[in-house]
Amino acid sequence: MRCTQCDFGDTRVIESRTVGEGESIRRRRECPICKVRFTTYERVELPQLVVVKNNNTRELFSRDKLLAGLIRACEKTPVSKMQLESVVDHIEKELIEAGESEISSRAIGEIVIEHLADVNEVAYVRFASVYRRFDTLASFEAELARIRAHRKTKKL
Repeated sequence: MRCTQCDFGDTRVIESRTVGEGESIRRRRECPICKVRFTTYERVELPQLVVVKNNNTRELFSRDKLLAGLIRACEKTPVSKMQLESVVDHIEKELIEAGESEISSRAIGEIVIEHLADVNEVAYVRFASVYRRFDTLASFEAELARIRAHRKTKKL
C-alpha cells in the first residue's frame, strides 16, 4: 500500500481488525520513510448485481440508492442511519446469496418491505404506499391489515 503522504510503495501494517460483521478489515499502517500513519479498509469485492426495472431497462445495483430510499421512508422516525445501514447489508447479502446476476426491482422491493416491517411500521407503510402504488383506500386498508397480522405473528 502506498503512503498517502510521500507515496512510498511499501507501508507497514501496525494493526488489523475486522469491522462490521467481519466483511471488511480495518488496517492501521505506517510509512517507514516519513512515519505518517493512516487507515485503510479492505472489503471482499462482491459480484455486480443488475437490477431489471419495470420498463425492462437495466442498471447496476446501488447500495447508496437503496439507502437513500430507506432514509426517505424513515424520515421523522426513531430509526437510526446505523440501523438502515444494517438493513441494506442484510438485503445486499440476501440478493447475492440468491445467486442471480440480474434481479427485478419488484423482487428487491418485496425484500425491502419485509425488512422494513421489522424495523418500523410507519416506514413500512410509507415505502409500501410508494412501491405498491395504492390507488384505492381499500388497497391501503388491506396493507394495514397485513401489517397487523405480521405484528401478531411476530409477538407469538
